[in-house]
Amino acid sequence: MKIKSLVLVSFLALFAGYAQAGASPGSTAAADKAAASTPAPGSKFSKLQVGMYSKEVMDLIGPPTDQKSYQTGKAWIPFHFGSDNFRTEYHYKGEGTLTFSAGGMNDMGSEKLIKINVNPQESGYVR
Repeated sequence: MKIKSLVLVSFLALFAGYAQAGASPGSTAAADKAAASTPAPGSKFSKLQVGMYSKEVMDLIGPPTDQKSYQTGKAWIPFHFGSDNFRTEYHYKGEGTLTFSAGGMNDMGSEKLIKINVNPQESGYVR
């Protein structure tokens, strides 16, 4: 009984920390759109717009140097039928990173660009 109580208190403390910090386990696409940075004119990223599909991006600027995929917190919500269940980051050496979101009922296999992070110091590799 003591172990169950300890586990319950731990979970409550974890979620209370999220509430106090104003954070959520899975961020929203709208917040990520607001955080997108503006690329320099003439750069690869200047051809891109938030909302483009990953296939369009690859056709315009080519494949990334490296990439990684991960699940968001929304993937673990029971009976969640919305989007943004997983994300993929494309790393482009000397350009920055692009973040794509997918995983909803209506976007099977289609990843949409939600964030453009311009960073000329980008190594191009996932760390």
